[in-house]
Amino acid sequence: LYYTEPQVRLAQALVDHSFAKKVFFCNSGAEANEAAIKLARRYAHEKYGPDRYEIITMLQSFHGRTMATLTATGQEKVQKGFEPLLAGFTYVPFNDLPAVEKALTSHTAAVMLEPVQGEGGVHVADRAYLKGLRELCQARDVLLMFDEIQTGMGRTGTLFAYEQLGVQPDVMTLAKGLGGGVPIGACLATDEAAAVFTPSTHASTFGGNPLACAAALAVLRVLLEGRILEQSRRMGDYLVKGLLDCKDRLPIIKDVRGLGLLLGMELAIDGRPVVTDCLARGLLINCTMERVLRFVPPLIITQREIDRLLDTLSQVLSKRV
Repeated sequence: LYYTEPQVRLAQALVDHSFAKKVFFCNSGAEANEAAIKLARRYAHEKYGPDRYEIITMLQSFHGRTMATLTATGQEKVQKGFEPLLAGFTYVPFNDLPAVEKALTSHTAAVMLEPVQGEGGVHVADRAYLKGLRELCQARDVLLMFDEIQTGMGRTGTLFAYEQLGVQPDVMTLAKGLGGGVPIGACLATDEAAAVFTPSTHASTFGGNPLACAAALAVLRVLLEGRILEQSRRMGDYLVKGLLDCKDRLPIIKDVRGLGLLLGMELAIDGRPVVTDCLARGLLINCTMERVLRFVPPLIITQREIDRLLDTLSQVLSKRV
């Protein structure tokens, strides 16, 4: 409700380093995505009336665990037990432009996706697919919304993943790394999209509080003024090379994919016991979609630490060949 210097400085910094012109602050990724969903519906309602409210999201996506965001999430296991879900969400396969074209109707308000699906098995959006989405959304006046809660803040080697993929969204959500451990989320938007959030249409009691914004400013300063982004790119390349070397030696590895320091290794076997064995050896990774090992190390990881990671992983996987 009140002007605070850290909030204004953080908003300006995010605007200066992104496509956006306006920022709404909240406390988490789920809240940021809730804001994006409300913004999309409000935008379409203001321009086209109440019948334009549907949002297209991707199968195997993940957008949060509140009612709107778990409904937006294209995974039945996340939604199970919370039915009836909210109306107005349609799911299509990721990286499938014809499926989006088919799903678009006069009721569609927005298309929402992650540039890299994390929970969905670490799949990177194709540049041609995103270009096609941008053109479709532009032609139909449908908002294109990127959930960069996991991919943002240097995770993929640039401040935001969209910078590497050749397409700018209308709306982008951030959280996770934004506060460096302090809870903060943000919904960024173009002037045109943000204009529909007039006073009282959306709010957050603690969103944009001085502590969280000061922490996020410090994170941004380190990322932009230091060499963290450059290091994350180099270490991402180094880790990919090591994982591909493992793939060449171990037939149970089917694929290695990802962007920057958000990487996945798809196995021909259940990956969950592999995670347990790695943890017993001091290596913390996780498993998504049952067979995809996900690697999301700190952006300050060193080559020596990656070598240790690869050695441990190789030992664990070699026992399963």
